Amino acid sequence: MYAIIKTGGKQYTVKPGDILRVEKLEAELGAELDLKEVLMVGGDKTFVGDNMGKAVVTVVVTNQARAPKVVVFKKKRRQGYRRMGGHRQPFTELFVKSITSPEGTVAKAEGKPNVFSAEKKAEKLAK
Repeated sequence: MYAIIKTGGKQYTVKPGDILRVEKLEAELGAELDLKEVLMVGGDKTFVGDNMGKAVVTVVVTNQARAPKVVVFKKKRRQGYRRMGGHRQPFTELFVKSITSPEGTVAKAEGKPNVFSAEKKAEKLAK
């Protein structure tokens, strides 16, 4: 089973067990969220449109961080004009735990979410 969800102004195709990066969501690490803005559920039966009221995608927040830097460089030749800047977009990493169709059928992930821990990373770097 798969689903198409909408979050952060973008649409994503997800399956149970997938890990995806979306625009930053205000949630704690390890928190379970229900994404209710489901546009389509596919599999044995396909559901699209108005009958998506009961469809839910359950996700677990595994990481909150910032993406790598994007360099913004502006220059006008022979004018002595140069501007250097950068941008780091915050993101939330999600683990898709289960997809529930409007009928009530549930597809669950086989694996478990690997929640990021800053303390564990600091311990590894210290050793």
